[in-house]
Amino acid sequence: MRKAIYIVFLTISILIFGCASSIEATEFYEIGMAYFELGKFEEAEKWLNRARSSDRTMTASQYNLGRIAFEQQRFEEAAGHFESILKKDPNNILALRAAAYTRIKSGDINKAEKHYAKLLELVSESSDDGHNHALVLFAMGRYTQAEEVLEKYPLALMDNNEVILLYARCQAANNKPQAIDTYSTWLNNNTDAKVRFEYAALLEKNELYARALEEYKKALTEIPAAGSNLNKSEFIFAVARVLLIADGTSSEGITELQNAVKEGFNNISALEELANNRRISAANRDSIRLIINELRLKADS
Repeated sequence: MRKAIYIVFLTISILIFGCASSIEATEFYEIGMAYFELGKFEEAEKWLNRARSSDRTMTASQYNLGRIAFEQQRFEEAAGHFESILKKDPNNILALRAAAYTRIKSGDINKAEKHYAKLLELVSESSDDGHNHALVLFAMGRYTQAEEVLEKYPLALMDNNEVILLYARCQAANNKPQAIDTYSTWLNNNTDAKVRFEYAALLEKNELYARALEEYKKALTEIPAAGSNLNKSEFIFAVARVLLIADGTSSEGITELQNAVKEGFNNISALEELANNRRISAANRDSIRLIINELRLKADS
């Protein structure tokens, strides 16, 4: 209410006492920010655009115009505002941080990475910015660099679950067996079917089949009953695959494979790879080929 009264008072003052050239730009800025805090973004933009014509309020107005555009998911426009500030002031930390995060939102991870690299030159101690930089590097497939960035923040690697999980994924992408322990640390304090599936797959890759089987089965129980985009049939197939590879004569593995197909599993390439695995008995490989043939017939019918 007080903000609304303040806006009315300033606006009336402008109308009574003079034209735009005689009014302090700071007053335009204050009106714009008052509208901003009320969530009236269209009005806020009008006044902030007037305020940025003055050197005194140009940077602050540009920054907050970027915030408005971001709030309305106009990410490209928002990034343009923040990057306009950086052209004049390359070391502006607020603008760098806003531009970097906005570029993630706009999907331009190359520009986001450059902004985060610059930002961390200025505030190297910021673990939040370091985590975001590593996320961008990971998305770019630069796993080694992402891992190196995270290792600069040992305290975050002890306490921050998001950082720990990203570190585990970086280690796994870099084929480091230490990823097993990092995943385990995360799962000691969190429950997530997708992450546990990743962990189980890593155990399987390292031929720790008993542990992999246990984790795949746990992951199955952690799939949400509703609202999940996880494919239960893929989880069951993973259980079947481990059973068959760990014990080539396993009839239980074939049963689980049939269960996976009943649940909708139809990845013929994955089944063919399994059918060609010489660690599996000839009889079970024949059974897998029968399943493949049935799926092909079903697809053709």
